[in-house]
Amino acid sequence: MDYLIAFVVGGLIGAAGQLVLDKTSLTPAHLMVILVVLGSVLTGLGLYKPFATFAGAGATVPVSNFGYVLTQGVISEIKMLGPVGAVAGVFELASAAITAAIFFGFIFALLTRPKG
Repeated sequence: MDYLIAFVVGGLIGAAGQLVLDKTSLTPAHLMVILVVLGSVLTGLGLYKPFATFAGAGATVPVSNFGYVLTQGVISEIKMLGPVGAVAGVFELASAAITAAIFFGFIFALLTRPKG
């Protein structure tokens, strides 16, 4: 049942994103920023973690999870370090994802012929 829930929730997020792209003049970059900010806002309100617990990979794989990870890092570091944690926390939890994105982007740029 967990797989079905993850599939349906992830599919609904993807379908909603595609509808936004089809019905508006927003670009994929705009949509990505919207989803990251939405994930951050929902995390700040305490709503994303229960959603991710319910939906599993359906909520942790889409780009909105990146906003959750960034904001969760900031919240945990602010609790430990105070206001300084607002800067340090961004990199605490998200550093692995950022590093992987840069590394694999570089590898694929070497292996393929990127346009641009």
